[in-house]
Amino acid sequence: MFRKFYGLDTLRFDPELPLLDLLRPAARGALAALPEGGRVDYLAYAHVTQAVAPADVDVAREVGDALGLVDTEAFGLSHQACVSSLGAIEVLGELLRAEGGDGAYALMVTGEQAYSPIVQHVPNTSIMADAAASCLITLDGDGDEVRSFATRTLGEYAQWLELTAEQNTEFGEQYGRRIAEVIHQAVAEAGLTLDEIDLVIPHNVNKLAWRQTIKELEVAPEKVFLDNVPRYSHTFASDVFVNYTTLRDAGRLVDGAHYLLVSVGLGATFGAMVITHRAHHPRTGGESR
Repeated sequence: MFRKFYGLDTLRFDPELPLLDLLRPAARGALAALPEGGRVDYLAYAHVTQAVAPADVDVAREVGDALGLVDTEAFGLSHQACVSSLGAIEVLGELLRAEGGDGAYALMVTGEQAYSPIVQHVPNTSIMADAAASCLITLDGDGDEVRSFATRTLGEYAQWLELTAEQNTEFGEQYGRRIAEVIHQAVAEAGLTLDEIDLVIPHNVNKLAWRQTIKELEVAPEKVFLDNVPRYSHTFASDVFVNYTTLRDAGRLVDGAHYLLVSVGLGATFGAMVITHRAHHPRTGGESR
């Protein structure tokens, strides 16, 4: 069913791999872009499952210490579920605006493992896989510019494990429309139109949900990058960054072009972020990742 109707095919997982060993390589890769004289003031670990480690283990602090960021303020975010990684970028940007000085950066780290049956399978929706991702954020850098972030939470679906059949049907029927609303809001707040978005970089929940959304948006199917859905399946809050990296490494991100990162979290939160890709030349002003 998941292969034929939902478009999932393979996934990656390693039940023997410690969580910190999953997170550290991605975090180190992002931290390598820190320029000379820059410092990381904040580290946010964005995750979906609220309990990813024993209660006495602070994963954000453990990652910071492993990277040598002993003086960095580290904390976790999870209440937007799979949108938590995009939400963390917004939070870190606001913290840098409020308290950061010259040379201040923040590090967003996301990634987790489908360690139990209750989180391995989202009924009638997706199968979860392991992945990690990270990005460096500053207010005045030469990376991609974050132009807008829009989010909306439908609290009536907060207890997703306990929803009735009627509630699940109702949520499914409005899924595409709700994503489309948040996408249009993010695009408008970025001062753009949907036609000016080069590509939508989505989460990998399944292809069926995205076909519904594509129909609602009235865009060409090729405008939404779905190649990684069968390759990796749904990797919690890491999807959009895994997909972004795939496109970047394939040379498909164009300098100056606008891209839309979109995710949906159980609970239910819809989030969309517009970025402008900066491949080479430096820029001034604004928030970048």
